Amino acid sequence: MEASELERFEAVVLPHLDAAYTLARYLTRNAHDAEDIVQDACLRALKHFAGFRGEEGTSARAWLLAIVRNTVYSSRRRQRPEALATEFDEMQHSDAVADDHPETALLRSTAKEALGRALERLSPEFREVIVLRELQGLSYKEISDVARVPVGTVMSRLSRARTRLQQALGGEEER
Repeated sequence: MEASELERFEAVVLPHLDAAYTLARYLTRNAHDAEDIVQDACLRALKHFAGFRGEEGTSARAWLLAIVRNTVYSSRRRQRPEALATEFDEMQHSDAVADDHPETALLRSTAKEALGRALERLSPEFREVIVLRELQGLSYKEISDVARVPVGTVMSRLSRARTRLQQALGGEEER
């Protein structure tokens, strides 16, 4: 790869690493796996960057997130089914717990924890559209491109995901 193309890759793709990690973290439910996925996705993006025809803005972000999503699902297909059934433990995998300072514990909000639990209970296709729309700010069209489903399906999944989140959060308040 030429130096100019590598510079272009760094300028276009690397600013979206945080978004890539966030998506991978929510899809894998594991910080270490998410880091591996993002690294693998970046290598794939670099390898196929010559074929990228988008611009530096949101299309590069959507392109990278599509690669991350595909890498997650490819990785899942290679794993054993038993590995996929493992329950995610927020206390074990939380970055905040790694610091474990009293101040950090006080700053954590119960509303944030409830939302995290509700998100974890969503099926992957619903969690995926919520993360892409609400956390990453992608448009319906960009989500459609990333998830490789029609825009109508994105809208439907997003609506159902929001409804299920509201129901789950309503159940949390009763506890």
